[in-house]
Amino acid sequence: MAQEYDLVIMGGGTGGYVAAIRASQLGLKVAVVEKEKLGGTCLHKGCIPSKALLRSAEVFRQTKEAEKYGIDTSAPKVNFLNVQQRKQQIIDTLHKGVQGLMKKGKIDVYEGFGRILGPSIFSPMPGTVSVEMNNGEENEMLVPKNVLIATGSKPNTLPGLEIDGQYVMTSDEALQMDELPSSIVIVGGGVIGIEWASMLADFGVDVTVIEYLDHILPSEDRDVSQEMVKLLQKKGIKLKTSTKVLPDTVQINNGVTIEAEHNGESVTFEADKMLVSVGRKANVQNIGLENTDIVVENGVIQTNQFYQTKESHIYAIGDVIGGMQLAHVASHEGIVAVEHIADANPYPMDYTQVPTCIYSNPEVASVGLTEEEARDKGFQVKVGKFPFQAVGKALVHGETDGFVKVIADQRSNDLLGVHMVGPHVTDMISEAGLAKVLDATPWEVGHTIHPHPTLSEAIGEAALAVEGKQIHG
Repeated sequence: MAQEYDLVIMGGGTGGYVAAIRASQLGLKVAVVEKEKLGGTCLHKGCIPSKALLRSAEVFRQTKEAEKYGIDTSAPKVNFLNVQQRKQQIIDTLHKGVQGLMKKGKIDVYEGFGRILGPSIFSPMPGTVSVEMNNGEENEMLVPKNVLIATGSKPNTLPGLEIDGQYVMTSDEALQMDELPSSIVIVGGGVIGIEWASMLADFGVDVTVIEYLDHILPSEDRDVSQEMVKLLQKKGIKLKTSTKVLPDTVQINNGVTIEAEHNGESVTFEADKMLVSVGRKANVQNIGLENTDIVVENGVIQTNQFYQTKESHIYAIGDVIGGMQLAHVASHEGIVAVEHIADANPYPMDYTQVPTCIYSNPEVASVGLTEEEARDKGFQVKVGKFPFQAVGKALVHGETDGFVKVIADQRSNDLLGVHMVGPHVTDMISEAGLAKVLDATPWEVGHTIHPHPTLSEAIGEAALAVEGKQIHG
């Protein structure tokens, strides 16, 4: 028997389950179809497990450095099995929380793989979702008034480079390692690659990063990228930019050997393991898009500002539509989509107001335009920078590397972007995000009273520095 819903959401990741909760709050009858576990990539294979490992690496590094804080410790060592157990406990706790939220919202969850059907006896329009149940039972037929596609993404790979899961891994397999390698080559110097490089270096692994472009973290402000190069090298991480790996040269023999090309010359890299972190690709295969008029370009679903596809009753959000592949972006896109379905008149998302974070050590966080982007858009920019080495709390923490950079428009004095590298900046970036939402000026940010001693003083000082009025610089 077919089950009728106001909304069926394909995918129970961060975007999907948040959208389901908001739809339930708006009075819609909702179902979620998830082939694996609620919480999706972010909870089980991405944000949460990687941050749990990063935290353990941070504690290990800090313990080794305890003597400089006046604390005598015996030689610490890593019990990686216990590290992995702690990671899994965090995941399990959050997974139970998401399951509880589904029950609280009276949201039906179907454990299986969903496909969109074309016009059928159930509906004259494409959109009926057939669920191939994980338990082997007969397919469930869900007949919704609206569908939300939130099927997410999976790690991308390089053509000709086979992922064997033991020696050549993506982040999915790396998260399941039962022991640390002594050395690793990371292909890709973007967010995921740099987080893993920082984490493994803090665990004592010999790390080499190979990046095709001429600088790491290409989406970040150039000043931030250059600072991170200096600080990662200070950790002992070897960074090889403008270097193209040659996938068909991989050799595996109790380790990995691969050749690459740098300035026209061949270079050989050897390590115990290789991590391939070259972006992610949308999960658009086998979900029934061919039964609809939905447009897919460059591997992602095309939508309007309210996330409607060409089929007006079918929406799509998150990694599957490309753009900023971030959990918090998918969540807000989902809220906008279901509010549009419910005629709640949502505001379209302004992506220049989205904070981004890199949880390496040191951390990186930003919101708005980089200096280069601002100049390319025709703005006459003015910039304020302030170093953490001039902040008392940073000295207390023993973490004085990095800075805060504020970019403003010379003519209007509008805040264009804020970029940070340093201690705990991923927790501090929300102040800059709020400033962007409220269209604050650097003067307003600078005259906001920042308590002393706190790391956040660097934001106020950097904002004042836009006009050369910083106090401690």
